[in-house]
Amino acid sequence: MKKPRFPDPLTLLVGCLLLAAILSYILPAGLYDRQDDPATGRSVVVAGTYHKVDSSPVGFFEAIVAIPLGMADAADVIFLVFLIGGAFTVVDETGALRRAVGWLVHRLQHRDLLVIPLISLVFATGGALQNMQEEIIALIPVLLILTQRLGFSAVTAIAMSAGAAFVGSAFSPINPFQVGIAQKLAELPLVSGGLFRLIFLFLALALWIWGTIRFTKRTRRPPEATETDEPTTVGTRNGIVLTLVLVTFVVLVYGLLNLDWGFDEMSALFFIMGIVAGIVGGLRIEGTAKAYVRGFREMAYAAVLIGFARAIFVVLDEGQIVDTIVYGLVTPIEGLPKSLSALGMIVAHTAIHVPVPSVSGQAVLTMPVLVPVSDLLGLSRQVTVLAYQYGAGLCDILTPTNGALLAILAAGGVRYEQWFKFALPWYLALVALGAVSIFVAIVIGL
Repeated sequence: MKKPRFPDPLTLLVGCLLLAAILSYILPAGLYDRQDDPATGRSVVVAGTYHKVDSSPVGFFEAIVAIPLGMADAADVIFLVFLIGGAFTVVDETGALRRAVGWLVHRLQHRDLLVIPLISLVFATGGALQNMQEEIIALIPVLLILTQRLGFSAVTAIAMSAGAAFVGSAFSPINPFQVGIAQKLAELPLVSGGLFRLIFLFLALALWIWGTIRFTKRTRRPPEATETDEPTTVGTRNGIVLTLVLVTFVVLVYGLLNLDWGFDEMSALFFIMGIVAGIVGGLRIEGTAKAYVRGFREMAYAAVLIGFARAIFVVLDEGQIVDTIVYGLVTPIEGLPKSLSALGMIVAHTAIHVPVPSVSGQAVLTMPVLVPVSDLLGLSRQVTVLAYQYGAGLCDILTPTNGALLAILAAGGVRYEQWFKFALPWYLALVALGAVSIFVAIVIGL
């Protein structure tokens, strides 16, 4: 008997889209009042204002119409994926990346497992600094070159990049899109509790890296055979291309942290990098253009997945049931003891993050509701922010409505069930670590 296979990501997202439409007929429509928040510059909900409104069910045709609406809503992210994918295809066509991988493999010799903690720390830093997700998509083919040479599986490539970035984001003391916006909404000083978060960030990364190494040891294959005369030096021209890539990331971090850059500026930066890399790398204008086209083609499926994932939220929003879901999940927390209410917040944030896969969007939706609840229960606002970080942030590791995750898996040729099988036990371990963190925070009065 043939074993049933998990559905393709696109099939899964369409199923979720139709489920969202069905829920718009079942759940009562309701809304919170909203007001502009000067601290964050966003429209946030007003606690205690949830009220039912006229039902607004989304029919089958309207649900399908939500797909192009979701694509349009995620246009800035989709263009970023295309332009980063094209730029790195250009860099790959110059041969610089493969030369660099050959040099690295030669240098590592019998210490190749060191690749896992080194790359994991790089991506975890990106997650901690600026919630890196979509930017990873185009880097997966680059990592696959390395992991294939070392005999590691594609799951390892995703675990030490996307997985590490998600962990870094969830436990970060400075991520502006998670802890930063949540602390503003909770009226806490930015970076407050930073040392406490940093300690648990190190513990969480150690746990994730150990799990990745353990999996890799169990699943690795003999490394790919290579020619004995393969160059083990990078060369001047390729060195310039790689330096250009490094400088681009330095400029990117500076722009994100100091110039308030968004996806559009990031897209422009990587487009420029690709053009310059192609010319410096000897591809000339025509070769660079063709490499961009190949990159666009390879990123198309990943970009489409992001748009389909966004369409799910469009349906829930048009059905006016997002606030209803939040209200239904948050209300039971008010009757729990202090410690259990903190754990209840983690569970609620996890459940909310499935229909609301944007961490910043979830913050402006839930924090104004949960902060008064925590005050009423005598629970510190810092603990409330921690519960949000661990519930929403860690959920990114698994949730199928996270378009970036599905796009990363598609770029790596990894089926969702393969990733789920690897990630689930470590996700649960990280959630347990988050629960320990919250208990410690309550005990020490953070």
